[in-house]
Amino acid sequence: MNDHKTFYITTAIDYVNQKPHLGTSYEKIGADCMARYKRLCGYETHFLMGNDEHSASVEQEAIRRELDTADYCREMSGEFRDTWSKLDISYDDFIHTSEKRHVTAVRELFERVHRNGYIYKGNYKGLYCESCEEFISEKDLEDGLCPRHKQEPKSISEENYFFALSRFEQPLLEHIEKNPGFIRPRARANEVVNVIKGGLEDVSISRSGKTWGIPLPIDESHVVYVWFDALTNYISALGFGSDDDGLFEKYWPADVHVIGKDITRFHCIIWPAMLMAGGIDLPRSVFAHGFISLAGEKMSKTRGNILDPRKMADIFGADGLRYLLMREVPFDRDGDISIETLVNRYNADLANELGNLFSRTTAMISKYFNGTVPVEPYGEEAELYGELTAAVEAFRERMERMEFSRALAAYWTVVQRANRFIEEKKPWVLAKDPDRHGELKQVFRELIAVLRTSGVILSPFMPSAMKLMLNKLGVEEVRIEDTPPGKVGVEGFELPKPLFPRIEDRPADLFTD
Repeated sequence: MNDHKTFYITTAIDYVNQKPHLGTSYEKIGADCMARYKRLCGYETHFLMGNDEHSASVEQEAIRRELDTADYCREMSGEFRDTWSKLDISYDDFIHTSEKRHVTAVRELFERVHRNGYIYKGNYKGLYCESCEEFISEKDLEDGLCPRHKQEPKSISEENYFFALSRFEQPLLEHIEKNPGFIRPRARANEVVNVIKGGLEDVSISRSGKTWGIPLPIDESHVVYVWFDALTNYISALGFGSDDDGLFEKYWPADVHVIGKDITRFHCIIWPAMLMAGGIDLPRSVFAHGFISLAGEKMSKTRGNILDPRKMADIFGADGLRYLLMREVPFDRDGDISIETLVNRYNADLANELGNLFSRTTAMISKYFNGTVPVEPYGEEAELYGELTAAVEAFRERMERMEFSRALAAYWTVVQRANRFIEEKKPWVLAKDPDRHGELKQVFRELIAVLRTSGVILSPFMPSAMKLMLNKLGVEEVRIEDTPPGKVGVEGFELPKPLFPRIEDRPADLFTD
């Protein structure tokens, strides 16, 4: 157990059988905002992402394209990394499940679980959905189809190795009860508890007759089942099984695994049971986010309505897209968006309110004081100080709970207040009276305080735009302790370009090819 001020956050690793889409991007942006926020708070943060390569769906896609599977995975890794770069995702490590460090960790964990008596050989006969990479019981089918992928599962009969998951029903229930923050949000925890109480069956953790995968250390005619393989990435990336760099000792257990709500069974039941069986500490929490629909419809290939995050970043900018997704869709539940809603939110919040506040303030300071307002203390006597402090506190409280939409809404009240403050104080009237220039400077100090605070507070969501804004205000070091700032002023600057130019026309094509 580490006692340092560290923070380890992970996302689900992605199958590389298709390009990144808005759903996967939503998860990565949310986790990135949390990672950036924790860095802002002084935590030594380790943010892990990666690709899941040992799946049948990936191998099948490589065959379809007439490519060697390893070569195909390398090609797709470039696609994913390019997308994450375009969205300004600040991961510290990117794991591939074909890497040597991962293979070492998977085999080590398997051997530990086997030595502890939780793995045995048996015959499996049942239904298997290749898209889920999961065995499905007949009672879970809907009209004979996999409920997630709406396809008929294959009937499989083979000799496999099994993990004695059924032996962990009580330990899992006890852990969830003693650690109420282990599964978030609470509704997901209730779902998981109901599944466990309904009875757990032992699960197959190997496939025979396969070559694409990690051979079992006890029987190389089998490869490790893709989910046992994939889940191990959270510790393999930290050097589990070797830990030459001391990362495992430093960062494990993870503070939060960020995943989609559809894979809670794996992360909240199978993964903790695997760790218990291997004698390893469990992660502190799993956060299962909801899904995004488009204009009331689920996004899918068949509907042709899957939004391309790279095209969206071209229209809204990476910062704009990041803000819109986190503001418009609560992270702990499902949410619906439309192109019109996003454009309207962008123009209202970013162009009209935050962007306009920055442009008007800097333009008036340049016009009335040649870009310089002397630095002076800023504190409780200031008119907006109380509201600014309250907005920061509300923001931070909600960020700790990963309530990103609520955090932004709570802080945005002071952005809107600052815009009203301009209308109330009428700087253009004060500027006409030389005797009131001291009062005018104080008006601008109030506005600069809000802008400087916004630049820090909003930087996890809009890192590039907020960095530009702070640089224009003469701020280089970004620290959460400086919100609100203790001293305020500016010493000459060139008028900046608009941070968020208005979008006048509906974007034409934002969908994947």
